[in-house]
Amino acid sequence: MPARTRQTRPGDCERHSAAGGGAVSGTLPPDEPIATVKCVVWDLDNTLWKGTLLEGDDVAVDEQVHETIVGLDARGILQAVASKNDHGPAWQRLEVLGIAEYFVLAKIGWGPKSASVREIADELKFAHHTIAFVDDQPAERAEVAFHLPQVRCYPAESAPRLLTLPEFTPATVTVDSRRRREMYQANARRQAEQESFGGPSEEFLRSLDLAMEISRATDDDLSRMEELTLRTSQMNATGVHYSDADLRALLDDARHEVLAVTMSDRFGSHGAVGVALVETGPAVWHLKLLATSCRVVSFGAGATVLNWLVNEAATAGAHLVADFRPTARNRVMEVAYRFAGFNDELCACLAELPPPDGGQTQRLHITPTPRPAPCTMRLTTVPLATT
Repeated sequence: MPARTRQTRPGDCERHSAAGGGAVSGTLPPDEPIATVKCVVWDLDNTLWKGTLLEGDDVAVDEQVHETIVGLDARGILQAVASKNDHGPAWQRLEVLGIAEYFVLAKIGWGPKSASVREIADELKFAHHTIAFVDDQPAERAEVAFHLPQVRCYPAESAPRLLTLPEFTPATVTVDSRRRREMYQANARRQAEQESFGGPSEEFLRSLDLAMEISRATDDDLSRMEELTLRTSQMNATGVHYSDADLRALLDDARHEVLAVTMSDRFGSHGAVGVALVETGPAVWHLKLLATSCRVVSFGAGATVLNWLVNEAATAGAHLVADFRPTARNRVMEVAYRFAGFNDELCACLAELPPPDGGQTQRLHITPTPRPAPCTMRLTTVPLATT
């Protein structure tokens, strides 16, 4: 079964040859640049470790592969396992080797590797083109490439050199990046407790002792906020990436509020989970960007931020207009806006705003009224409205 060929860009073939031999398969979405990998999925036998466990080999991890595992983790790239093995002995061996903690998910069994990779992407809520799969067997890579054509597949001999490739080199590495694995593992514990919780969902959320803080961004926040606009696709209202320089310039603009959203609960910090960019005026406020992490969707983070902004605009006596640009993945964000009361009303206040950039950006409008405080989390904010 032949692997589907990746759409290449200048330098791709040379880069992949330098990476250790063997072409990389995986078709990128049309017109998208090569995205940073968010999760590396490892095969075990003769890939992550040397030897075959079920044949009685004393399997061991090559020093260069170990350095790659540690290096990916330090860059905030998650890692998982998809292996044809017996789960118990394989996981036990990972623990003995001292590397089990680096893997947020392990799909170890005898089903197709493509099914395991798909489950990993679904559980992490990652788009397929942000997943990399490493395996020594061409047939396994071909099987994954056939069923999941956007997943990038790498031969095992590439493993020691992954850290040299641009797709494994994030533009920024933040405090939250370095803690990303720990946050996902805390989320797994949180989800396990939710599954065993017998009461209503709202009661479970209250039991988490959730806390959200919305503050004006500082220079130290900007790299984390830029990273959010890059990584978040489902909960990004416009799909627009704001660079550190873009955000830094807006910090000095008195008309704009650049807002950072962080969350925590009794399991630990969620880190930076949202960014909002609002241009305020006497009659109309313009919400140019709202992006929240997919990790906190189930806690109502996006709705909480929107309701707070609506309440602040109501206090200021201003209308609120939000930019929304549909993408292949952000339909859920439009639902959040609609549920918060935004609509397509052609209000006269729209004339006060410059025309949207590009033909795809929609302007959603709301005439704000006061909103109650959230009932499932503590909210600490800064006042935007002047009365």
